Amino acid sequence: MPKTSLDALDRKILVQLQSDGRMSLANLAAKVGLSPSPCLRRVRNLERSGVIARYVAVLDQRAVGLPVSIFISIKLEKQKQEALDKFAKAIARWPEVLECYLMTGPRDYWLRVVVPDLDAYERFLKQKLTRLEGIASIESSFALEQVKYTNVLPLG
Repeated sequence: MPKTSLDALDRKILVQLQSDGRMSLANLAAKVGLSPSPCLRRVRNLERSGVIARYVAVLDQRAVGLPVSIFISIKLEKQKQEALDKFAKAIARWPEVLECYLMTGPRDYWLRVVVPDLDAYERFLKQKLTRLEGIASIESSFALEQVKYTNVLPLG
């Protein structure tokens, strides 16, 4: 998708919506210094252009019974497009995987996985991840404490 040109008002709208996606249009318009109609027009344009991808509720991982976060680095046997596509397709189906990145450097993929406990992680590892063909190595690191988490982009 091409980069969308954002002016100062668009950025103000996005900053506000990132902190509260359920904010009323009247409240949003007041916070960014617009009347509701032009504010709504701008929000709709941001949605249509893909700048606003979707609206979601951000859940507390622990409160919903998924307190264990594991960061997994994966090295594939081959880095050919077919192997990369096959791995990405499999990962996309697994709800435990919240994030997956194709990486530069010595490892090919970095994953963030959440599970309720160590037994669930063992099942994920044995029944899913290790059954994928083409994986050369898997390294897991367990998060002890979440120091910072945000999904708010630094728009200024």
